[in-house]
Amino acid sequence: MLSLDVELRRGRFRRHVRIEDAARVVALTGPSGAGKTTVLNAIAGLVKPRAGRIEVDGRVLFDSARGIDLPAHRRRVGYVFQDARLFPHLDVRANLLYGRHAGRGEGPRFGLEPVVSLLGIEALLRRRTANLSGGEAQRVAIGRALLSQPAILLFDEPLSALDQARREELIPYLQRVRDEVRLPMLYVSHRAEEVQQLAEATHRLD
Repeated sequence: MLSLDVELRRGRFRRHVRIEDAARVVALTGPSGAGKTTVLNAIAGLVKPRAGRIEVDGRVLFDSARGIDLPAHRRRVGYVFQDARLFPHLDVRANLLYGRHAGRGEGPRFGLEPVVSLLGIEALLRRRTANLSGGEAQRVAIGRALLSQPAILLFDEPLSALDQARREELIPYLQRVRDEVRLPMLYVSHRAEEVQQLAEATHRLD
């Protein structure tokens, strides 16, 4: 369950966003500049709302009335950006294991081998990130997000930087994550076909 009711303000940008949805995979759509990425950043703790409340599966991340504002590293958010943002000085395995550090404290739900198998990246583990295709890099980024032991996954147009062939290659892996991982997901996209293939509910910002 995603419960979000926030007032966002950055410079001249102002937006009140309310999402109450029990769907596990929610798509957030709308034109450029509507505030889609800002909503993700507010959930992740990278942007502080002016007021409001953010709750994921009964866990309050932000509540201005109660003075709750969990720091980003305690929010248990797995974030996959438009570009993979992998560490170029580390190979794929080390990039994946870097994500695992954020999940300490509780018993890990997601282990390295199951995540590697889920995303089909066994053959990439020793590769340098500079030698990956765009689709391969995004699969590694998804794996790193899962190994951080998140309570929710945020996707900020993860296919937007890929050509059509690479997009079609990555969609089945996103569907596998959706079906097998069973985490709440908030997926930002402006492509109707992606939303239809992945999401259970859609909210539009205009």
